[in-house]
Amino acid sequence: MLLVRSAAFLAAGILLATPALAQTTVTRSETATSGKSVRLAIVPNLKKDCSTGPMPEIRVSGAPKSGSLITKVGKIKTPAKYRCPGKEAAVQAVFYQSKDGFTGSDEVTVDVKDSDGNVQTQNIKITVGAGKPDAAKPDAASKKDATEL
Repeated sequence: MLLVRSAAFLAAGILLATPALAQTTVTRSETATSGKSVRLAIVPNLKKDCSTGPMPEIRVSGAPKSGSLITKVGKIKTPAKYRCPGKEAAVQAVFYQSKDGFTGSDEVTVDVKDSDGNVQTQNIKITVGAGKPDAAKPDAASKKDATEL
């Protein structure tokens, strides 16, 4: 009996001493226009050392209640302020679109596994406002609102 308890404590100690996978949680806010698509996240397949790695994985762990999500795959050139500036990279992106006519608050949670294997849970609170009627020309911010990467 004593041997069984000792083995159980030893097994529990080994499990507790095992390093956990790197996982962080981030909460942030976004704004969206009712019925329009807005990009919530874009993740390149670049490792920390700027070499190409496997495609990032995005998993929806908390779906929006008043809208829908779409994921897209594409290629971009990283911006100048990115840690690997001007690098061509394959990306995964997540877009949100509210139901037509919906205004108010929505929320989505996605788990993002990057090319280095790190997992980040993003809890995104979305404020959806009414759109501007008869917008003749798209402004500079509308590029982020399109479903293009």
